[in-house]
Amino acid sequence: MFFILSKIVFFFIQPFNWILFLFILWLLTKKPIVKKRLLYAIIVLTFIFSNSYLNNEVQLAWQINKSELNSSKKYDAGILLGGLSGYDKTGVGHFSEACDRFIETVKLYRQGIIKKIVVSSGSASILHKQEGEADFLVEELLKTGIPAEDIYKENQSRNTFENATFSKRILDSVHLKPPYVLITSAMHARRAKLVFSKAQLEVYVYPAAFSAVPKYYSWDDYVWPSLGVILDWNGIIKEVIGVLTYRVTKKA
Repeated sequence: MFFILSKIVFFFIQPFNWILFLFILWLLTKKPIVKKRLLYAIIVLTFIFSNSYLNNEVQLAWQINKSELNSSKKYDAGILLGGLSGYDKTGVGHFSEACDRFIETVKLYRQGIIKKIVVSSGSASILHKQEGEADFLVEELLKTGIPAEDIYKENQSRNTFENATFSKRILDSVHLKPPYVLITSAMHARRAKLVFSKAQLEVYVYPAAFSAVPKYYSWDDYVWPSLGVILDWNGIIKEVIGVLTYRVTKKA
C-alpha cells in the first residue's frame, strides 16, 4: 500500500503537472479576472521551474558532497542501491544516466576498500511484471571479473525502506561487520542515510551520479527558460517529500 501510494503522490508533486493543470483551468474558465490570475500563475511557475540557475543551486544545496574514502580503511561490504538501470519491453537490461554508481562500486572493490558487494533493488513497476533490477546488476558485476562469492543479491525491495530492511537481513545472516559503504546517487543520499540509520545499519554514505555540480553560469542560465529543467525538479521534490514522509511514518 505504501509503495502504490508513493507512486500516486509522485504524480501530483511534479511541477510540470501543476503547470498543465493550471493551463487546463485557464482554457476552461470563462471569467476574465480568474483567467488573468491563472495566466499570471502559469507564467510565474514556468519561469521559476525552468530557471537553470535556480535548479542547479537547489540541487547543490540538497546533494551530499562528494567524498573520498581512505584507501587504508577497509570495509566488509558496500551496498549498491538500485535506480541506475532498467529493462526494456523485451526484458533486456540497460544502464541509465545514474550508472556512475555502478562504476564507483567497482572502483571501490578493485581498490580493496570494500570486500563484498550487496546489490539491493527489486522491480518498481506496477503495471508489468519484471525481474528485479539487482538481477541485471549482479550479472554486470560478474562481467567485470568480480567473483560471485563476493556479491550478495537482494532483488525484492521496491523502495528505500525495503532496501534497508532486506539488506540488513543479508548482512546479519553472513556476519559482515559494520560500518558499510552505502553507494547511491548524491540526490538520494540524504534520504538513504536517514532510512538506513533508522534500520540500525551503520553506514558511510558514498554519493555518486551527481545531478548538479558547481559551475560558472552564463547569462542564459539566469534569464532564459529551459523546458527540460522543469523535469529536473521532479527528483528534488521527490527526495524532499520522501524525507518528510519517512519522518512522519517513522521509517527514518
